[in-house]
Amino acid sequence: EVQKLNQQLEEKNGEIQQMINQPPYEKEREILRLQKSLAEREKAQATSDVLCRSLTDETHQLQRKLASTAEMCQHLAKCLEEKQRKEKGNSDDQIATERPHQVFLLLLYNVPSLQALICNLQDENRMLKQKVAHV
Repeated sequence: EVQKLNQQLEEKNGEIQQMINQPPYEKEREILRLQKSLAEREKAQATSDVLCRSLTDETHQLQRKLASTAEMCQHLAKCLEEKQRKEKGNSDDQIATERPHQVFLLLLYNVPSLQALICNLQDENRMLKQKVAHV
């Protein structure tokens, strides 16, 4: 392993000597190539930063939408309860049988769409996280 490292060191020293012995125009060409490479990397990094900020903003926006959707669902549930209280039937038995049915219908029609929305937001959030990781 030491011999291998010594050989690599000798190769690097040879490359350095070769660079030193190059004519000035080749050194300048190499400097320009390295500067161009650095500029491209800086541009790629700036683009990456912009994409990350954009994805972060979009993630926060989706989280706010999800929170407002959950809040609206709670509000609708409260409204439904108030409506059920106002529309009390003649007997408590009638209320006891109708209320579970109404709650079931509410869940049947609203929860799947809410769950689908949540799933969509989670999928989109997962994709955004993958994009951020990729960037």
